Amino acid sequence: MIPRLVTALVLLMVDVVAGAAGLPETAASRQAQASYPEYLQLLSLPNDAVSGEDIRANVAWLETAFRKRGFETERLPNDGKPMLFARWPDARPGLKTILFYMHLDGMPVLAEQWAQKSPWIPVLKRRTASDEWEEIDSAQLFGGTVDPEWRVFGRSSADDKAPIMIFLAAIDALKASGERPAVNIKVVLDSEEERGSPSIGKVMHAHLDLLGCDAMVIHDGPMHITNRPTLVFGNRGAARARLTIYGAKVALHSGYYGNYSPNPAQRLARLLATMKDDEGRVTVPGYYDHVKIAEADRKIMAAVPDDETALRRRLGIGKPDAIGRNYQEAMQYPSLNIRGMASAAIGDKVANIVPDQAIAELDLRTTPDSSAGYLGQRIEDHIRNQGYHLVAGAPSDEDRGRYDKLASFSYQSEGADAAGTPIDSDVGRWAYGALTDTFGGEAAPIRIRMMGGTVPTAEIVEALQVPFAIVPLVNADNNQHTHNENMRLGNYVSGIRTVYGLLTRPF
Repeated sequence: MIPRLVTALVLLMVDVVAGAAGLPETAASRQAQASYPEYLQLLSLPNDAVSGEDIRANVAWLETAFRKRGFETERLPNDGKPMLFARWPDARPGLKTILFYMHLDGMPVLAEQWAQKSPWIPVLKRRTASDEWEEIDSAQLFGGTVDPEWRVFGRSSADDKAPIMIFLAAIDALKASGERPAVNIKVVLDSEEERGSPSIGKVMHAHLDLLGCDAMVIHDGPMHITNRPTLVFGNRGAARARLTIYGAKVALHSGYYGNYSPNPAQRLARLLATMKDDEGRVTVPGYYDHVKIAEADRKIMAAVPDDETALRRRLGIGKPDAIGRNYQEAMQYPSLNIRGMASAAIGDKVANIVPDQAIAELDLRTTPDSSAGYLGQRIEDHIRNQGYHLVAGAPSDEDRGRYDKLASFSYQSEGADAAGTPIDSDVGRWAYGALTDTFGGEAAPIRIRMMGGTVPTAEIVEALQVPFAIVPLVNADNNQHTHNENMRLGNYVSGIRTVYGLLTRPF
């Protein structure tokens, strides 16, 4: 009787071990510590997206890092700013191939705005009792206990060098465990994402055989503010527009002409006011007409644990715009944002004049169902319906004599269109399963239908014709694109576990 009981217990233990999924936090922490020296080295390399020299230096460093781990690599030519392709050599027939996308370039910096010696000298900081950040010895990263709340500050520490190093650390963990990947692995590192990836489509089309895959995982963007494992199934696109209202040929003395010559700044303000109501909803006819949200998607969005009271307090606003039932639904609609206005001058340079023109710069966040062309045309039609005659550039004397209201309006995509994939797609179910296996007992994954930010998903998907999932790895409060960008080390460790889970779950 006893031997049978022992045998049963042994078999049960084997089943438990075989059914256990994911990388334990202790193992991920060890791999994180082993990778921190390389992480700091990578952060010390300037990576301004406009600098070919910066990009080439980063590509060379990363090519060495991938090859050290056994990857085959190839530089993809791109007008002096090559992208980097890497492929795990142990490709096996019958396994699905996943292409992992990240980017190695970064935003420019204004060093004087940073609370450290240089944005290119990464530093380790901890939060004090007075809620300030104080620098501590970075050597603590390499031995002993690392506090998950510590952060590394430096340009691209989160966006997007952390995901690259997290991916490499997950590969190290995979090799240390002796486990083989459950999918075939390809990687592409974009070199101009922070410029809107103007060349990504061209590069993709030129290397279709090399980049061919069954699905794509994008490691970019922030996780949910709770730092729970996060899946995103779409992103908004970005477009820009400029509206100019014309007055007299030249600025005029306000004493002589203030009650006579129409003021273009006043007219601009009135025109812009016709484009939104007091609740923040766009009133341009047709602007939201293409937005369709299924009830099942609304339920998933409602389940996202956003603390909107805390969000409003953090933003310093008393009431949000009334677009959608909650924050997540608001991100499903195209936006019309005034990002800058100018007319004459204010402050020390102010003069008593009627301005000759007034300009508004707009940004339009597009959605998969509402392109830049569609939204721009709706705005243009609306301007005409407000009685304006549109001209290309400065109006002629004939225009001025014939039309009372003169304006120019132009719009264009900023390089990245919106993209979306169904939440219940094959890649969505696979990624959700991987995160559930890894963290299910600790924190259920959060699914977000579409994030507000922009990545070049649409251009890649158009070229490769594959489904995708966005799997963010970095903390939401990372200050990306601005000074004091940072990476929370707890997210670094959980990111290794996330990538390991993706690599070890069959698709």
